[in-house]
Amino acid sequence: MQKSIPCTMMRGGTSKGAYFLKSDLPEKEAERDQVLLSVMGSPDDRQIDGLGGANPLTSKVAIVSKSDEPDVDIDYLFAQVVVDQPVIGYGQNCGNILAGVGQFAIEKGLITARSPTTDVTVLMVNSGDKVVVTVSTPDGEVSYEGDAEIDGVPGTAAPVPLNFIDTAGSLCGALLPTGNVADEIDGIELTCIDNGMPVVVMRAEDFSLSGAETVEQLEVNEDLKTRLESIRLQVGPMMNLGDVTNKTVPKMTLVSAPGSGGVISTRSFIPHRCHSTIGVFAAVTVATACLIPGTPAAQIAGDLSAAGSELLIEHPSGAMTVNIEVEHKDGEIELKRSGFLSTARKLYEGTVFISE
Repeated sequence: MQKSIPCTMMRGGTSKGAYFLKSDLPEKEAERDQVLLSVMGSPDDRQIDGLGGANPLTSKVAIVSKSDEPDVDIDYLFAQVVVDQPVIGYGQNCGNILAGVGQFAIEKGLITARSPTTDVTVLMVNSGDKVVVTVSTPDGEVSYEGDAEIDGVPGTAAPVPLNFIDTAGSLCGALLPTGNVADEIDGIELTCIDNGMPVVVMRAEDFSLSGAETVEQLEVNEDLKTRLESIRLQVGPMMNLGDVTNKTVPKMTLVSAPGSGGVISTRSFIPHRCHSTIGVFAAVTVATACLIPGTPAAQIAGDLSAAGSELLIEHPSGAMTVNIEVEHKDGEIELKRSGFLSTARKLYEGTVFISE
């Protein structure tokens, strides 16, 4: 017997996912997870029997509800549905899918739109952090049309600015969870850092790579993947994440000199597949590392005092602009603000069917 559930499919940033009202899903987490696995067609590397696109970037879910928190409009729980395993990860935020949450909440009647834009304060349930999402709402109606462009997405759309409120250490408890600017594991110098996403930043050249390799080249580099996984499993406890064997964090990011006018170039693993772009929070976290002297990222980026607060982070499909500012005071690193510009588009709205 099949069961139908209201569902909206949206592109958020450079990802795509299914958006649900929390009230339309089972209350018990185990039952909800089974529903989401069925929706996406996991576990199956093709996801042929669900909505997933056989890629981590298209196997994502947003669960949205009206918030009971003061000064917060909506709660947003992100779920990463693993493609080929019966696993759903809640141990991270997703800034890409976040870009569509405000529009979804307005169109579902959770909040009232204003004109010409509506600021939506979102609690990211996965980490407890807050973000203000600005949605284009001329005449009080959500508009997806506009002139904003982001690399990795064809065409243009309405701009969606996102400004984060105190995301440092969101999942690891501290911006630099090991207490060090740099550590060494398996002979590789690295920085463990969390500004909205736990990321391990390493120089590509330390793996005998140029950093300009294509996603396809890195995907078939099994020796590289084995070395990255060895490091990832060791840094998990060091980053206060525990045993990360079956977790989707931390992300493993290789950095190198930029080639297209940015401050740094990246190749990011999420955590076992090479990202065709870079996750939003990963980009923000790498940008933060560029501003902390002594990190592999800062060693490559060099002096950014003249760069202002907008840092261009290169990735395999182009680049992402991150707005960020840190302050060094009494030997401590204080994050003053961070944010970025994204876009989103509603793809369809209706019901999804699952087998009971």
